[in-house]
Amino acid sequence: MNIAIIPARGGSKRIPRKNIKDFCGKPMIAWPIRVAQSSGLFSHIIVSTDDPEIASVAQDWGAEVPFYRPANLSDDFTGTTPVVAHAIRECEGLGWQMDKICCIYPCAPFIQATDIKFALDAINQSTCAYSFPVTGFPSAIQRSLKLGTDGMISPFYPQYELTRTQDLEPAFYDAGQFYWGAKEAWLHNTRIHSNGLGLVIPNWRVVDIDKPEDWVRAEVIWRSLGSNTN
Repeated sequence: MNIAIIPARGGSKRIPRKNIKDFCGKPMIAWPIRVAQSSGLFSHIIVSTDDPEIASVAQDWGAEVPFYRPANLSDDFTGTTPVVAHAIRECEGLGWQMDKICCIYPCAPFIQATDIKFALDAINQSTCAYSFPVTGFPSAIQRSLKLGTDGMISPFYPQYELTRTQDLEPAFYDAGQFYWGAKEAWLHNTRIHSNGLGLVIPNWRVVDIDKPEDWVRAEVIWRSLGSNTN
């Protein structure tokens, strides 16, 4: 069976309580839970958290919280794969047999069920360990600039200073929404970005909600698009 694991610790600092903060009428974590449910792909939708309030909100919206995440996996430095690996082992302790696991981030209001399905199909048809959505940088990274302490601008890559942007190779970045992975890949802490397939999605559906201004921008996009994002 396939399961979804949503990692949602309680200690966010730049946007306090962001995983359950109201976003356009629902707690933030409710949006990815709702999309995971609507996809019809998961036998269980698990929230991995160290926080009782987050657990309660997640359960109110239909997710399961069969265990709590330990403190050593709930700090600012723990990566995604150890958290998912812990959740897999806890679920196996419940007697669950799993094939593919989808880690879904809690602050991903623009996630779409169709993307989750396409990424699952992609990983099932390949030998890659993971599949996940990516989006293109809005500008050519080869033409990026740096700002000196004296205010002077200089190119990071001088060899491309005069190259037309349309002649440069497109570059992509992780959309930060979800990752499908084989169970063994998660358990062996296999690196995601060097062992995955990329599903390209439009960058207007990608907002990394890390700072208060990111939250405001996400709300503006959501309200301008209405329900057409999901």
